[in-house]
Amino acid sequence: MIFLQYPKCSTCQKADKWLKDNQIAVESRDIKADNPTYEELKDWHQRSGLPLKKFFNTSGLIYKELQLKDKLPSMSEEEQLKLLATDGMLVKRPLVVGEDFVLTGFKEAEWQEKLL
Repeated sequence: MIFLQYPKCSTCQKADKWLKDNQIAVESRDIKADNPTYEELKDWHQRSGLPLKKFFNTSGLIYKELQLKDKLPSMSEEEQLKLLATDGMLVKRPLVVGEDFVLTGFKEAEWQEKLL
């Protein structure tokens, strides 16, 4: 499993601690230093079954600066994926990618159900 996170993010730190406390082995990846590619994001979106909007860090500065709340509805899925691939800080974190699932954000109950 891949654990994509931003080390300075408090939610990511909580999620990392939770993974360690539950002895879940993951390959950790800094989402800012090693941004997900268009291909990865497209694959993860398809596997997740989630709306693409769930992959956006809606509380992030870049999201707000680009006024994406207003722009996303008129963008195609491909345009949104390409935009996400430009900057890891646009991507919702933490993100756990397993073989048959993708978790966006840290919701402990959801993580317990999928990972334990």
